Amino acid sequence: MPYSPSGDWQFDIPTLGSKQLPPAARYVESLAHQGYGFEAAIADLVDNSIDAGARNVVVSFLRDRDRLVSLLVIDDGHGMDDAALDVAMVVGGREGYGEGALGHFGAGLKAASLSHADSLTVISRTKRSPATGRRWLTAQAQQDFSCDIVDPRYCQDLVDRYDGVIGWHGTIVRWDGVRAFDTVLSGQSDRFLNEQIEKLETHLGLYLHRFLARDGFHIDLVVEDVRTKEELDHRGVEPIDPFGYRIPGRAGYPRTYTAPIEGVGDVALQAHVWPPRSQLVSFRGIGPLADRQGFYIYRNDRLVQAGGWNGIRSAETHHSLARISLDLPSSANGVFSLTVKKDGVSVTPAFARGIEKAADADGHSFAAYVAEAEAVYREAARRSTEVQRTSAVPPGKGIDPKLKRTLRDELPQIEGEDPITFRWESLPPDVFFDIDREDHAVRLNKEFRPAFSNGRRAGANDAPALKGLLYLMLEKNFRMGRSSAQRNDEMALWNSVLLSAARCEMSRGLEP
Repeated sequence: MPYSPSGDWQFDIPTLGSKQLPPAARYVESLAHQGYGFEAAIADLVDNSIDAGARNVVVSFLRDRDRLVSLLVIDDGHGMDDAALDVAMVVGGREGYGEGALGHFGAGLKAASLSHADSLTVISRTKRSPATGRRWLTAQAQQDFSCDIVDPRYCQDLVDRYDGVIGWHGTIVRWDGVRAFDTVLSGQSDRFLNEQIEKLETHLGLYLHRFLARDGFHIDLVVEDVRTKEELDHRGVEPIDPFGYRIPGRAGYPRTYTAPIEGVGDVALQAHVWPPRSQLVSFRGIGPLADRQGFYIYRNDRLVQAGGWNGIRSAETHHSLARISLDLPSSANGVFSLTVKKDGVSVTPAFARGIEKAADADGHSFAAYVAEAEAVYREAARRSTEVQRTSAVPPGKGIDPKLKRTLRDELPQIEGEDPITFRWESLPPDVFFDIDREDHAVRLNKEFRPAFSNGRRAGANDAPALKGLLYLMLEKNFRMGRSSAQRNDEMALWNSVLLSAARCEMSRGLEP
């Protein structure tokens, strides 16, 4: 019906048909400014691997001498053929996700990658289709949305290079022109990589901890020499459960509270009280305690918010022991909204109203739970007899990741300090170990390495019992700076005893 001008208010907007307005190519530039942190961007790529059914994911930093050149995320998921790959490279190209999928908006691969790299290449193969690839160059895509078709021979070569992961099917995401790599000064690659891998290890371990706790799913972080293919560093990511305490801070916890939320229904909240003064990485090592109190929200077992009160109260020091687990409803609703970067959840006022009415099976209110968590904190603060462990220089390369996690759980870490590296080297026959304070390294005499391998092939993270004991014995020598006569005498004593013990072990191995 044609519009007739009138002074009355128009409740319906009159229209004259429609026209298509495709996005300008400049839209690609906006993708590169989504504010993705480096760790969050990699986590988004790993989400895609999980959705593809991957059991093994490898994040590989490629290094050419002292220069970082590329980053790869490799998985053994079901892979993509040409048609599926074309859809994956279109912004928002995927129209629907399965009920349990981690993907949500169809933009993560592109936005996460172009936020950090000038070039995004995706190469994939399935059981029934050969390796195929596509590449987006930011500069080129900004002009006309064009996407390069990668030579299939190169696709197969790259798949073959990583056949230990991919096998019959899988996907490789390759970043080139990584902007953070260009900021690394000459001689600083080791330090940059160690810091970056530590952050990535913590982020992936936290946000994907439910997946990592399952049998048959693994994420490995690798530094690879691009020319020799040698692994310069290799760490397995361990789950960091934000509710992974051994004994709760108060008996009777965790408790489940039910919140009646308008527009959603009953939502279960599992409330925890952490033990006070905990040194566990899962409590103290995942960020400022003020930021990590409150709600931990999951979507399909993937953590999408690690702490925060979502407007129902302010973060306060005496609430730092209160953490609440909440799984988002599987059906779409108007109360919870996930951010594009999957690092937070927006809620409507209906959430706060539901929390006010939340209660457990015995009728205890959610407000009473927060008060109990606060009481535990204040009681602990009044005690003055609790032993405080001295902060330690963090353990670094050469120590098994599980041992490293235990050491960090048990000892507060000195922030910003270069970690202590363990490595086997050629040393004089009368020396079992020595230390290099300047390089923050403990050097072990490789002549005695077979005594601690138990017949297994030696690896970078071997002899965990030996290295753990040496770390506890020697850490103070790196923390306290210059040597002293007493500490030098201690090291001479330990060297003599360990040298004798190692020779005993070697002679036992030679006995018939």
